[in-house]
Amino acid sequence: MKLTVQTFLTLDGVMQAPGGPEEDPSDDFVHGGWQAPIPDDAVGEFVTELNRHASAFLFGRRTFDIFRGHWPDQTDPDDAIATAINSLPKHVVSRSLTEAEATWRGQHADTAHLVSGDVVAAVKALKDQPGDELQVWGSGQLLQTLLRNELVDRFRLMTYPLLLGSGRRLFGDGVLPVTMRPIDVAVTDHGVVIGTYEPAGPVRHGEM
Repeated sequence: MKLTVQTFLTLDGVMQAPGGPEEDPSDDFVHGGWQAPIPDDAVGEFVTELNRHASAFLFGRRTFDIFRGHWPDQTDPDDAIATAINSLPKHVVSRSLTEAEATWRGQHADTAHLVSGDVVAAVKALKDQPGDELQVWGSGQLLQTLLRNELVDRFRLMTYPLLLGSGRRLFGDGVLPVTMRPIDVAVTDHGVVIGTYEPAGPVRHGEM
């Protein structure tokens, strides 16, 4: 499977708590819910389509808790996003959860699995499994590990026309320098830039 990252971002790279004020107020973040005032049908259609490529999901502990607090209650069979998230395998990286605690609610309780120990080796083993995509949503702290170990095959970044000035960023300090190849880039009527990128080798240097 390819490991893909799907993230809502601001122009200054903040990915923390787009969905609501209580989603993730850690580190005194006061801008939770920044995405909600910009409802965008094109973004919704994009997210629905890319969920069709998911064969499994990989989450950090915080995002796993946010997702399992919401998605098991979404039971409409016509909701493609809910169907994918609830029914497909979900792997959560955590040092504090036990295997018995890493469960999903409802009829899909057995679809969640704990990843512990050597996270890099475990993620590489997941990528070696058959399937289309191992998708990562949110999971900002986990993403730093994935980025430092060059485990991400594709980025899908939905960048909103906002500046927040604080909050957890996708590309934190210490990220490895890499050139990105744009696969597809579009701008919605609300000014959201939907960009798909793949790593394309080291950064080159020159003089102008």
